[in-house]
Amino acid sequence: MTMPSADGTIFLPPQASTVAVEVDTIFYFIYYLCLLFFLLLGGSALYFLLKYRRREGGPEPVPISHNTALELAWSIIPLILLVIMFAWGVKAFLNLSVAPRDAMEIHAYARRWLWEFEYPDGNKSIGELRVPLGRPVKIILLSQGDPGGNVIHSLFIPAFRVKADALPNRYNTLWFQATRLGEFQIFCTEYCGAGHSDMLAKVVVMEPDGFKKWLDGLNRPPEGMPLAKVGEELFTKFACVTCHKNRADNAAVIGPSLIGAFGRTEGLADGSSVVIDENYLRESILQPAAKVVKGYQPVMPPFQGTLKDWQVTALIEYIKTLKQ
Repeated sequence: MTMPSADGTIFLPPQASTVAVEVDTIFYFIYYLCLLFFLLLGGSALYFLLKYRRREGGPEPVPISHNTALELAWSIIPLILLVIMFAWGVKAFLNLSVAPRDAMEIHAYARRWLWEFEYPDGNKSIGELRVPLGRPVKIILLSQGDPGGNVIHSLFIPAFRVKADALPNRYNTLWFQATRLGEFQIFCTEYCGAGHSDMLAKVVVMEPDGFKKWLDGLNRPPEGMPLAKVGEELFTKFACVTCHKNRADNAAVIGPSLIGAFGRTEGLADGSSVVIDENYLRESILQPAAKVVKGYQPVMPPFQGTLKDWQVTALIEYIKTLKQ
């Protein structure tokens, strides 16, 4: 029989947080209890159906009034089991809802269509949430507004057994304490538009010392890597590929194509035109609603305050390499 396992089962992925064990135990308790009653009731019904079926020339059925002991049993036993499930579920729900006082707080902003994480020192990462092993982490969720309007998103980390909605104009929280090193998938489980299926991210659980070094390194670009190459990685990491065409086999149409864009004269929604140069690209990344290309909607979220200068420069250098 399939039972809770730290290595995962046919129903659930590997356990990677302190709350996963209790969540899995409750799940399998209810699962096997339902399976037991299904077999018990279904088997009994089939047995009585065959044993007491009407036969040609058989005796006439004898009316039966009731059986007090049996009626009490089938009322009291399920009641007790339901109370157990309710009390156990409430206990687990409260444990999932109330973060420890010493939990490290990280803000998670849901945007179309990416996750942005802000750490206590003000550093930010997009598409990747890094946390130290063995320390409680409290995620403060918010659906961040953009020119296209606010929608509900939902952050779900299956391996940690935690999920919570990111709401517009209202904070929501979840917490976890990772018990395994490695990478774990994050999904958005609330349909949020055309890029919903691409709104993926990952949790990277690190040793505490490694986490501190990584956090310190967010303030500078990778050493020994050309800016254009860094920009290519950022272009994918920041989910730019969801809306902008950057290669022949990329079918993105929500935003204008960037293939051969640098140096091109582009018509704008207000009837004017602009040459796509470094300054225009920088403005379009940080404040995309300032000059909207004709034929497209102003749905791109602003990256002002999110990207560092070297990241913006790297993205521009990458866009300059996209030739026809």
